[in-house]
Amino acid sequence: MSITPRRRLSPEASRDAALEAARTLLLASGPQAVTLKAVAAAVGRTHANLLHHFGSAAGLQKALAACIAERVTAKIGAAVLRARAETHDPREVVDLTFDAFDTEGAGALASWMILNGNQDALDPILEAIHNLVDHIAQGPDLEAISLHEETLQLVLMALGDALLGAPMARALGLDRDTARAMATRRLTYSMQKKN
Repeated sequence: MSITPRRRLSPEASRDAALEAARTLLLASGPQAVTLKAVAAAVGRTHANLLHHFGSAAGLQKALAACIAERVTAKIGAAVLRARAETHDPREVVDLTFDAFDTEGAGALASWMILNGNQDALDPILEAIHNLVDHIAQGPDLEAISLHEETLQLVLMALGDALLGAPMARALGLDRDTARAMATRRLTYSMQKKN
């Protein structure tokens, strides 16, 4: 039996590969699956190698949260800027935000980290959202307070929907899409009020 030697990666490439493997594990098996051992096995690295890059499982999870937040806020920011430039359906912004917490796994990961004592778990997500809001607020005729309140409401709705939306909608006999529709109506109302 011949053993294929591991390909040598730069530190950045090794870190990126670990984060992509962690994201895949998160989406396939949930946040409890994002362990140093599982990620190391997925990328063909050692536990010690991942400790070097992330310091701990909590460090890996925090780096994963930052990676997800950066990817998602870039998409949301682009949608918001498009919305300013043309007639635009605010549902795109709502869907991107809700998807960040649901299908991208940010809601489950953040909740898991908080429940396991990692109190700064939301920091990367909140920082990315704050930076996005500050960037958006640089536009004409935007009130920063109003924008921050709208962002807070949208993010809390998206996080709640990711964690409890499906069972709550089912229990209340509502369509699964109800929370997104409510958020869209709220965002549309806010945009019309400003115009």
